[in-house]
Amino acid sequence: MQVINVCRLCYGIKSCVVRPLACLFISTCTMAKSKFEYVRNFEVDDTCLRNCYIVVRLDGRNFHKFSEQHKFTKPNDNRALGLMARSAQSVMEDLEDIIIAYGQSDEFSFVFKRTTNWFKRRASKLMTHVTSQFSSSYVFYWKEFFGEQPLLYPPGFDGRVVLYPSNRNLKDYLSWRQADCHINNLYNTVFWTLVQKGGLTTVQAEDRLKHDESLFKQTKGVNGERKDVHVTRSRRSVQAYHCDIIGEEFWQQHANILEDDGC
Repeated sequence: MQVINVCRLCYGIKSCVVRPLACLFISTCTMAKSKFEYVRNFEVDDTCLRNCYIVVRLDGRNFHKFSEQHKFTKPNDNRALGLMARSAQSVMEDLEDIIIAYGQSDEFSFVFKRTTNWFKRRASKLMTHVTSQFSSSYVFYWKEFFGEQPLLYPPGFDGRVVLYPSNRNLKDYLSWRQADCHINNLYNTVFWTLVQKGGLTTVQAEDRLKHDESLFKQTKGVNGERKDVHVTRSRRSVQAYHCDIIGEEFWQQHANILEDDGC
């Protein structure tokens, strides 16, 4: 037990007397418990495996309806794409361990460096924090891109966490998403051209494209091919790039993104 002394000021006297308190204070580390605390045993350990890149991918919930009700320009609305990129930038500024983010349409993938220890690498914490930060930013910056056009109802985003153990796995994942972007963008461009300029109904345009298998061939990353929207970051700032990430040129120019596979 430790005796705590206090200094008592004696009014009218130019000195003070230090006396031990009559009572003793005993420190304790025992936390309050209750009979209900056993429910904590139902919590599942969702710590992400170490030495793996953690990817949190967000997808807009029912954005087909959302884009129609907010009159997005077809096939691509630069306001909506800009808002997605700005929301992703907000997430990256908040979580410095995100080394690169890739976005298309109503989805965005955020890559945490493999050595991150944010939220003790708990998947649920990482996913919910990224999703909530992105969603709130989407609403917060809406007027910056859509002006006086009102936001009719709150947008929704769901998220998932996937682990990639090697640089090749991560690069292939991002290449998969960009190839998917090329395919979808090609389809949508042709589809809306048939509707807006060809005079077809949406049903007629869809039926016509069902038989065009060339639209579904995956494109390979080569120098000089068409560029698309992506977001990456340096150590101190977030920068937007419109470039190919399937080929090697991007990774050679930004070698600091990937960590050594031998870690």
